[in-house]
Amino acid sequence: MNAADRRALVTRYTEEVVTEAELDELLERENPSVYIGYAPTGQMHIGHFTTIRKLADFLRADFDVTVMVADLHAHLDDEKSPFDLLDARSEYYQTAIEAMVETAGASVDDLTFVQGREFELDEEYTLELLQMAADTTITRAQRAGSEVVRQSDNPSLGGVLYTLMQALDVAALDADVAYGGIDQRGIYMLARELLPDWGYEKPICVFAPLLSGLTGGKMSASDATSKVGLTDSPEAIQEKLQQAYCPQGELEDNGVLEYVKYLVFPILDDRGKSFEIERPEQYGGDLAYDQYADLEADFVSEELHPQDLKGATADYIAEIVAPIGETIEEEPGLIERAYPE
Repeated sequence: MNAADRRALVTRYTEEVVTEAELDELLERENPSVYIGYAPTGQMHIGHFTTIRKLADFLRADFDVTVMVADLHAHLDDEKSPFDLLDARSEYYQTAIEAMVETAGASVDDLTFVQGREFELDEEYTLELLQMAADTTITRAQRAGSEVVRQSDNPSLGGVLYTLMQALDVAALDADVAYGGIDQRGIYMLARELLPDWGYEKPICVFAPLLSGLTGGKMSASDATSKVGLTDSPEAIQEKLQQAYCPQGELEDNGVLEYVKYLVFPILDDRGKSFEIERPEQYGGDLAYDQYADLEADFVSEELHPQDLKGATADYIAEIVAPIGETIEEEPGLIERAYPE
């Protein structure tokens, strides 16, 4: 695969690349590396799936891919995960991530999984972290992590350490590319500033967009109706999509369209299939789309009605999510151990 084809895979369906010139240079090399980290806090959902789906693109572009289950981060961020649940939640996250990668058409055998405690407690890492802490102000670290770490008027030191550790993780894992949601931008920009001072290369950063909630606006971790869960039944998915915010012709904050653009179309494209919508002849008959842009154009022009879009999207999402939910639920007590409450 030539560099142009690899670049197309790496950059498709992304929000931003920092910097594109650096990425072009990297793609001239064989087997560059990329890492993504997930703090095992709440149960995973479709928002995680959009970023994990992209790991298949990196694998196809001949990247070495590392997935970090950031267990210590989950506790440092305002104790979102109690310390005694970190192992159980890490196990749940790895199981769910592996199932999503397989559904996206890649092999988990090509991934490297690492848990934060496997290297973040090493003497060398700890020493570099303390040196970095001595050289970084609290204000600077808080600003970098403001979109990721829970904010309050009286924050704990854990949130500050969280940000510095995530910056240092890039170097510790020897990653050429730091990949994550656009909410991670502040932390990885800090990494690009700090790491060269300690003898490391600036990481290239690839950011995925964050999906809007089905209720409009930002997806809420505490509102089950704003997102599709990985173990939701087809009936529950259909109900959530039918009630979703999706005004005719409106693109902004439209979670339904974003599901279609960033998850359904990439997977259908990899499978060589079109996005098909069944409609009675009296309403124009069936539709089929090979490109997302054509579907969006019909939605804006009112050729495609929101209810038809919602119904078809729910069917595709349910089909895609089903094997993931089955894998998670096949593991006896997996969810109960991780989330006993």
